[in-house]
Amino acid sequence: MQTELARCFNLGTDFSVQLINASENQTFSIDCSDGRRFALRLARPGYHTADELNSEMAWLHSLQEQSAVNVARPIKGRDGNYLQQILGQNTLLFEWARGQEPNITDNLQVLAEQLGTIAAQLHNHAQSWHRPVKFTRPRWDFAAALGTEMRWGDWRKGLGVQPHMLPLLTRTVQEIEHQLHIYGQNEHRFNLIHGDLRLANLLRHENKLTVIDFDDCGFGWLMYDGATMISFYEHAPQAASMIGKWIEGYGKLRNVSAQDEAAIHTLIMFRRILLLAWLGSHSKIDLAREVKSVFADQTLFLCERFLTRGTVF
Repeated sequence: MQTELARCFNLGTDFSVQLINASENQTFSIDCSDGRRFALRLARPGYHTADELNSEMAWLHSLQEQSAVNVARPIKGRDGNYLQQILGQNTLLFEWARGQEPNITDNLQVLAEQLGTIAAQLHNHAQSWHRPVKFTRPRWDFAAALGTEMRWGDWRKGLGVQPHMLPLLTRTVQEIEHQLHIYGQNEHRFNLIHGDLRLANLLRHENKLTVIDFDDCGFGWLMYDGATMISFYEHAPQAASMIGKWIEGYGKLRNVSAQDEAAIHTLIMFRRILLLAWLGSHSKIDLAREVKSVFADQTLFLCERFLTRGTVF
């Protein structure tokens, strides 16, 4: 790998490479003898096209150039392009971003408010940005997530799902589809989003937050970026107050209507069932093993509350 990296990127003659994460993609840290440090992403084969990856880099470049949001800066290869081929895989390089991932057990009220403001900044940029002609990213609509496409797997085969659970899950999915159809997809509600704006994709250094991993960015409901903040923790006691603070932070820069607030609950349920499907298709990863005995039951509890009250909390 090091020979190909040296061929593609200006890393000098002496650097080390270490695998730090393997999930959808493989992520490596690169430490150069001159003190520079980078994060390398080997993309999962078949998940994104070259045009989609180049579009992701175009958005990151624009965000970084305009200082709209703190993001990990993408690095071009020797040929002037961001996208390179390493070991036959699409590869992207980023400047190393300092900070630590927040933990759900921390006091996250201030962070949730900050994250709401960051989401609003991302959305303001997305709506004012003149995207490149060839810009293309996936859609995160109902069909893609829970409908005909089910990009992350079939929720009916989700982690820990048993036959007796399917009627309640089915009614919930139908209600989600109905509510999202009513909410609609005008450009002020459905546009370019990060798509995975959760704690694992934030780095906190002193009082600064850096947003990383735009791998799932695409076109979806803006309020989905709020729903994703509590991914895997939708049932947690602090989830409600975190969403409330997110809305406060978001409302500093963008209007949040009553319809938007109601849609967040629908989208939290949308996300939760999407995660149930994703865990089912990734049942061998550590996270799936950790939550296998409880995740489906916790999801059913949320389904019952959503169908009864129209809200998740």
